[in-house]
Amino acid sequence: MAISNLITRVGWETLDKRLKFLWKQERPRVTKVVSWAASLGDRSDNADYKENKHLLRTIDREIRFLVKRLEVLEIVDYNPQQDGTIYFGAYAELEDDDGVVIQCRIVGRDELDSKRNFVTVDSPMAKALIGKQVDDEAIVHTPAGSKTWYINKIQYQPFTA
Repeated sequence: MAISNLITRVGWETLDKRLKFLWKQERPRVTKVVSWAASLGDRSDNADYKENKHLLRTIDREIRFLVKRLEVLEIVDYNPQQDGTIYFGAYAELEDDDGVVIQCRIVGRDELDSKRNFVTVDSPMAKALIGKQVDDEAIVHTPAGSKTWYINKIQYQPFTA
């Protein structure tokens, strides 16, 4: 199963902001601490040196990941022609047969956030919703079985509480 490289503009800007923070602020700060700790002499018993050296490796790993990831991501911007139909970036309000109502948004895997009910475009839920309109039903096939959801609302701006 191929994983998509789609991302919303806000998601891309969030990753880019994180990369810039790590590169311009966090890495230089940790590098100074490592240099200071190394100047104290014996590094074998130097907890500041060991911990910050480990932190520096972690930061470098995340920087490498973000640089490579940002290069391959494809930003998908909202288009007014999408109104009324669920596509990438849409917010949808869904209701099941028991009357349970949820709101979710279809995003790329780099934006996944279960607390905000963001689902990846590669998920069974998103695959069932793409192309649907208000009052359509979407049958979501999961390992636990199938579930039917009815589309109540579609919009391309966050729902207000």
